[in-house]
Amino acid sequence: MEACGYAWVPRELAEHQLKVFPNAKPIKQRLRRFTPEKREAIRAELTRLKAAGFIRELMHPEWLANPVLVLKKNKKDWRMCVDYTDLNKHCPIDPFGFPRIDQVVDSTAGCALLSFLDCYSGYHQISLAIEDQEKTAFITPFCAYYYTSMSFGLKNDGATDQTCLADHWGKRVKAYVDDVVIKTKNAEDFIDDLQQVFDSLRKFRWKLNPTKCVFGVPAGQLLGFVVSNREIEANPKKVKAILWMHPPRSQKDAQRLTGCMVALSRFISRLGERGMPFYKLLKKEDWF
Repeated sequence: MEACGYAWVPRELAEHQLKVFPNAKPIKQRLRRFTPEKREAIRAELTRLKAAGFIRELMHPEWLANPVLVLKKNKKDWRMCVDYTDLNKHCPIDPFGFPRIDQVVDSTAGCALLSFLDCYSGYHQISLAIEDQEKTAFITPFCAYYYTSMSFGLKNDGATDQTCLADHWGKRVKAYVDDVVIKTKNAEDFIDDLQQVFDSLRKFRWKLNPTKCVFGVPAGQLLGFVVSNREIEANPKKVKAILWMHPPRSQKDAQRLTGCMVALSRFISRLGERGMPFYKLLKKEDWF
């Protein structure tokens, strides 16, 4: 492989290209301010990315974006993404985008066994076209960097990611971002299904996170739902989140409440009508 970091998928099999419009004018975002806590989170993530070879320093970038920090599910650690809004506006749309979450979840119904795979550093395993790498530059309080591998947030990254298991779509595999589920209709086909999927993963040199993989179970969690061979169920944690929620006291509280409601919409009849009083709160300006 070329000197492009440690992305593992061979370029001849999968490579992400931005295909920026020729007449696009580069945009440089100004450095945003970050709290000391977020600065340390950015520093730690940069250290990890540099050690893995996913990013490199850049002195005179033409394009420049800012990192964005969001809390992980544990509400303690930060996840660093990059705001590629300006860059994405100047890239064409690939019609083969992300699948619908409800279709991914519904496809598991009636399967005797399910296997859940988690891709290690998912998108970073795919190389980014050399001519596009410096366009992904982003500014931090410490230095400017660019990605040598595909980064989450780039336009059409989902379409590129799914090419690695394209031979199995609609048959035994469904995936959304780095969450992959292998569906086995009949228990006697379990080993054969795993063998074929792992042959494809081996071909693409795709790495998995073994601590987050589960094989041959009758039920499990997928994209926020509990799926099994019998039915699709609501995630108990999401139900408890609403039951334990305080009455909304601000617009942010109202947004959090309606977001939880939408996540459970498939299990609540006439949600639009029943939830109208809460949706009206989103337009309320005076909360005091």
